[in-house]
Amino acid sequence: MERTQSYHYHVMARAITEIDARQGEAASLADIAHALDMSPAHFQRLFSAWVGVSPKRYHQYLTLDHARHLLRDRFTTLETAAEVGLSGTSRLHDLFVRWEAMTPGDFARGGAGLTIRWGWFDSAFGPVLSMATDRGLCGLAFAAESGREAAMDDLTSRWPTAHYVEDAATIAAWTTAALTTRGDARLHMIGAPFQIKVWEALLRIPSGHVTTYSEIASSIGHPKAVRAVGTAVGRNPVSLLIPCHRALRKSGGLGGYHWGLPVKRALLAVEGARADAISA
Repeated sequence: MERTQSYHYHVMARAITEIDARQGEAASLADIAHALDMSPAHFQRLFSAWVGVSPKRYHQYLTLDHARHLLRDRFTTLETAAEVGLSGTSRLHDLFVRWEAMTPGDFARGGAGLTIRWGWFDSAFGPVLSMATDRGLCGLAFAAESGREAAMDDLTSRWPTAHYVEDAATIAAWTTAALTTRGDARLHMIGAPFQIKVWEALLRIPSGHVTTYSEIASSIGHPKAVRAVGTAVGRNPVSLLIPCHRALRKSGGLGGYHWGLPVKRALLAVEGARADAISA
């Protein structure tokens, strides 16, 4: 089963890369399936099962102006989200995420006294480095763009005095929950108080919706700290689960993404297509 799952993840990663490379083209199902050495029918079934939407629908959403449409049609007002119950459909509740943050003192000590277990996992968006304390996931890094060594250096540099142990088996359940939206995911958020506020705001953005850096700044009571918010978004160590990919520029531009813009485009396309498929 594990070997089959790994195979499927690799196929989906190749498929998403192939579709991404065909932006602006009329990419037929047969063409993409042929590039993957698969029959169109088998590829259609496999892609739809793992990504949640058909290859054609995914391709429709994977356009450079998709972010602008999201900002126009699916903008989230974070200041009122809790009052109107919008956060009830957010990633926070979808995954039954339980989270807690380190105290400022613990954060200042750079992870001293913490044991952080880590392992590599497959995903439809490429290899993922997962890290966790005994309280929950503290790091989730996509390595398709940066490479494995850079991803490891990135996460370990955040908590330089922690003790690191390679132990994929122990953290597999939490990681699988984060990657598949099935199960109980726990978060142990390790950051400065301002960063924690920004990351908590990101958790309130529903899947298939987006917000802006300035909206996040207003929602946490620092409307003029847009640049600082952007920095905190970029320093989010837990990709996907804390959805920093849903933060856009006011213009509708994608802005940056710490784990690579192709991954950000893919995540927004999948979420947008799924959300519309559910509401259709």
